[in-house]
Amino acid sequence: MMMKKTIWLWACLLAVVSLTAQVWASDADQAGKIQSTEDQPAFRYGSEWEKAAPEACGFDPETLAKIPEMIRSKNMGTTGLMIVAGGRVIYTFGDVEQVSYIASCRKSVLSMLYGKYVKNGTIRLDETVEDLGIDDVGGLLPREKLATVRDLISARSGCYHPASNPGGIPEGKVLERGVTEHGTKFVYNNWDFNVAGTVFEMKTKKSIYEAFDADLAKPLMLQDWDLSRHKRTGDVSRSVHLAYHFHLSTRDMAKLGELMLRDGKWNGEQLIPAEWIRESTSPVTPFPNGGGYGYLWWLESYAQFPDASRGAFSAYGMYGQRISVFPALDMVVAHKSAGNKKHPTRGSDYKALIRLIISAYKGPIRAGTE
Repeated sequence: MMMKKTIWLWACLLAVVSLTAQVWASDADQAGKIQSTEDQPAFRYGSEWEKAAPEACGFDPETLAKIPEMIRSKNMGTTGLMIVAGGRVIYTFGDVEQVSYIASCRKSVLSMLYGKYVKNGTIRLDETVEDLGIDDVGGLLPREKLATVRDLISARSGCYHPASNPGGIPEGKVLERGVTEHGTKFVYNNWDFNVAGTVFEMKTKKSIYEAFDADLAKPLMLQDWDLSRHKRTGDVSRSVHLAYHFHLSTRDMAKLGELMLRDGKWNGEQLIPAEWIRESTSPVTPFPNGGGYGYLWWLESYAQFPDASRGAFSAYGMYGQRISVFPALDMVVAHKSAGNKKHPTRGSDYKALIRLIISAYKGPIRAGTE
């Protein structure tokens, strides 16, 4: 009798443990669904952007209505502006379909392409220029050959060889070569960025543009992308490592920002490893007054809106080309100043525009942003 009672008690205990485990599993599953719902829109992205009223996404339409006057009063030269919140377009200005040069935003695009190949081991960030057999016009110095791929994508190579295209180090300014140890000093320069492009093509055995077409443009269903117009360019008498310029529309730039906001996932497909997005948008070089530089991305800080700008980052291009991502607001801003060399969008004016947009947000700040 005692034996039967003991067996019965053990059976009850096991049943309770089993039920508890099922409840925990169910709770964990629900938590996962809740997290997924928060991070990914409930709808599927198509080739066309879905639209929403600003107030449906927590934005005050009257504040957003002040944008055109700001653009005019500051003579910003803005030709296209798109604001995306919650995965839907809530505001546009100008021609968002116009395709034009995106300048140094190309570097952030390259960072996006890197992620998949770093994760699968095709590209190793700690390989050196010497390991890869990379050289340049006139030869690199022994110290310069110690720079790693990680140094190149964070502008810390210490190699101040002339680039094939202007940009970064001001023209006419010559930095002494062979004195800066790699990884110790941030110097924004096109030689690093162009060589990072060479590394990508060397290791993946794909052109940057073919990789962009297959890995990003097609799955994102970019509407205005044209592979045929793209090729690397530059002055080979200065450097054999050419620039990889991109021409995109504002609405397609916004899709790139949206993919970054969604941790690299698009319609259920992981196009860029989430861990790469976190790593590439973390500060390698923090700036004294806030913000910094990661792997080819600029990290944002707005002192007036510390919570709203937490975890924000941008792609910057000359004359006012921008892709800005604000995870705390579930928002992406794409901005173009196409061909406006006479009236470029100054950095200070773009920041004023962003402050106006942030001030329009009346919804809750998303948790979990850093």
